[in-house]
Amino acid sequence: MNSKKIDFLISISIVFIFSLSIILYLNYYFTSTIYFTNEQYLVFELFLLFIGVLIFLFFSSSLIKYTFKSDEKLEKDIKNTIHELNIPVSTIKMNVQLLKKSLKEEKNLVRVERISKANENLLKLYENLEYEFKKEIDKIELEEFYLEDIIKISLDKFEDIKKDTIIETNIQNPLLYCDYNGFLMAFDNLFSNAIKYNDKENPYIKIELNDTILSIFNKGEKIDTKNIMLVFDRYFQEDSQNSGFGLGLAIVKEFCDKYKISINIETLKDGTKINLNLKNILRKEKL
Repeated sequence: MNSKKIDFLISISIVFIFSLSIILYLNYYFTSTIYFTNEQYLVFELFLLFIGVLIFLFFSSSLIKYTFKSDEKLEKDIKNTIHELNIPVSTIKMNVQLLKKSLKEEKNLVRVERISKANENLLKLYENLEYEFKKEIDKIELEEFYLEDIIKISLDKFEDIKKDTIIETNIQNPLLYCDYNGFLMAFDNLFSNAIKYNDKENPYIKIELNDTILSIFNKGEKIDTKNIMLVFDRYFQEDSQNSGFGLGLAIVKEFCDKYKISINIETLKDGTKINLNLKNILRKEKL
């Protein structure tokens, strides 16, 4: 817990204790000097409670106002910084494209290509940072997009690492309506896991949509049944030898919970299948 939170909790606690002390004193003073019937006493206690709330709000309002003002300033500074990060990234991208056209020597072209890939990774980090910031302050705009399009984008991302994996897709192409970046990030994690835990000799992945159920099946390693519920916990890894931090399925679960997408894992004889029920984000196409 940072110092700002500690200071706020201490301050609000002091205000609460101060308000409570005033109410207790008033209660003691009036009940010891005035006789109340049961009905009068109940009304008096409600009146004291109302006074106590007013006192607490009066003294804590400036404290809360200061906290919100500080958060608003921080939000504005972060937003400006994120925006400024886009400028050098875009500049590098533009100049790399110009260099590619003018260079002829193979060595130089290879070097420029490395710069280009590094810049693409930097751009992805920028986009993720911007997305996480918007998500934190609840400013995510929902969008319409087609399922097949977003799956194709995700598959293209992993072109270099999927190698000889056989990927079979059977997707109609429904229109979805939700957080585009969040859905892409969730699917990226599921597809990445499908590649990582695939059969080493005959890697195979099947992505299909049946009615409203989107499923991703991968041959090979199966999740132990006793760990089915634990895999959604942050930092959980069934096999500590695997690379990563155990965040993938936790990110997927967080997204699915937010948009009411039910998710379940099936352990099959020859692999694992993860099912997402998309019924709550399916959009009927406009006529």
